[in-house]
Amino acid sequence: MINEQYPKIYFYRRIVQAKLFIDTHYSLKIDLENIADEAYFSKFHFIREFKNIYRKTPHQYLISVRIENAMESLKTGIPVSEVCYAVGFESLGSFSGLFKRIVGMPPSLYIIQHQKLKAQMAESPLDFIPGCFAEKKGLLKK
Repeated sequence: MINEQYPKIYFYRRIVQAKLFIDTHYSLKIDLENIADEAYFSKFHFIREFKNIYRKTPHQYLISVRIENAMESLKTGIPVSEVCYAVGFESLGSFSGLFKRIVGMPPSLYIIQHQKLKAQMAESPLDFIPGCFAEKKGLLKK
């Protein structure tokens, strides 16, 4: 039984290794060949198996990791153009278009909305704390 599972575990470990490679190197210019090489698969076999496990192609996963990291960077106030290049995009236009398609708004509007939310939280922090927690901690007036 151990001999039957070893190849499967080894197979999944190689796929996870490739995913971790994407997670770590998302900001660099990496392509499918680099990622497939990391897992020791041909690129077509790798795409098929990665999609079976993660429900996204490696490229779709790379884009989602880049957009998630861009969202976090934009929240800190870094300008859109700097974020674009820092997360691995080569074109501000393609970054903005993908960001809008995935997030639902352009990066500049995302920054504005996040700044408004931060201002609201500073003004009335109790509005952002669940009532049950605030009541338990004695934060609500009775």
